[in-house]
Amino acid sequence: MHDIRLIRDDPAAFDAALARRGIAPAAAGLIALDEKRRALITEAQAGQARRNEASKAIGAAKARRDDPTDLMAEVAALKERLPAIAAEEKAAGDALNAALSAIPNLPLADVPFGRDEEDNALLATHGEQPVFAFPPKEHDAIGPTLGLDFETGAAMSGARFTLVRGAAAKLHRALGQFMLDTLSGEHGYEEVAPPLLVRDEALFGTGQLPKFAEDQFRTTDGRWLIPTAEVPLTNIVAGKILGEAELPLRFAALTACFRSEAGAAGRDTRGFIRQHQFEKVEMVSIVAPGRSEEEHERMTACAESILTALGLPFRRMKLCSGDMGFTAARTYDLEVWLPGQARYREISSCSTCTDFQARRMNARYRPAEDKGTRFVHTLNGSGLAVGRTLVAVLENYQQEDGSVAVPEALQPYLKGLNRLEPK
Repeated sequence: MHDIRLIRDDPAAFDAALARRGIAPAAAGLIALDEKRRALITEAQAGQARRNEASKAIGAAKARRDDPTDLMAEVAALKERLPAIAAEEKAAGDALNAALSAIPNLPLADVPFGRDEEDNALLATHGEQPVFAFPPKEHDAIGPTLGLDFETGAAMSGARFTLVRGAAAKLHRALGQFMLDTLSGEHGYEEVAPPLLVRDEALFGTGQLPKFAEDQFRTTDGRWLIPTAEVPLTNIVAGKILGEAELPLRFAALTACFRSEAGAAGRDTRGFIRQHQFEKVEMVSIVAPGRSEEEHERMTACAESILTALGLPFRRMKLCSGDMGFTAARTYDLEVWLPGQARYREISSCSTCTDFQARRMNARYRPAEDKGTRFVHTLNGSGLAVGRTLVAVLENYQQEDGSVAVPEALQPYLKGLNRLEPK
């Protein structure tokens, strides 16, 4: 959500930032809506003041035995007009808020300009790509003998659902536990088990509503299945005024996530990459504005530490202005190497949202040496997507006989098992 006062102060800068997002100028229309709203507020205040003044004048006229008929007619007219002004002002305010809420966050100055993923910037590459003495397979060829049951999942639930069983299920569980233990035990994130169903307000606060309703699953009672734990974790501070000493807050959760993938028709239809239901470990940070830059680097490094511990080669990308999510002001993507596909694929996105989400959910803090309040800054990141990490382990640790070596970091979670044997 944007601050209309900042738009009024520098409409050219606002429109220039929108242009980097590939969005047409909007400042003039927003300012016009705001001017209409403010004019109606002024009219209502003046009308109420005149009504009070005239009401007093009626009393004085009656005391002097003067005829108050004209004054009474004026008061009656104002009494009828003021509710109409209030309704018009509310409609103008609603229109302004709707327009503001449909505009994505503005990119920070260091975000590269571009239209899509082809314009993203490579920042660093980590780890050595494995060398095989045989042609490496993709995960959907390795997985079925280990328990990735695509056919049964599709039979019971439809496309983009997978039944995970046996060795694959154990590996999947171990990955989620390892990620959560790493973030809570080594990096100071508070572990949270949040609700998986939320109300409209929660999805609006984090930016999924109203624009991306078709990407969500909704229940018959009007609640929404969470697309990511970012939603409940960030909404922990919705509507609150925190003390500065409470910041930073860092939360992590391992949850099921649900996405309709409405815009992904024809993409990744095979295998375990893009599912309607999947598990992900999510990180969320709530910080004072002056700390969000360093927190963004810290959060991304936490996600990178998990990939490093698993021995998976990856690279860090800075997304261009046209490829960032709706609420992000800057995003780092971590892309893991998949030898079966011979390409890097996204496994984590870490974003700073500045005060964009905080304004939508009215999340504030009170600076220690200031009587007023300020909006917090929010950040979120995957630490990591569990299913995609399973895919990466299968492809990077595959053996010629169809077995898969278990990364050393996961062996304690599998009672020392160091290899998954195919059935």
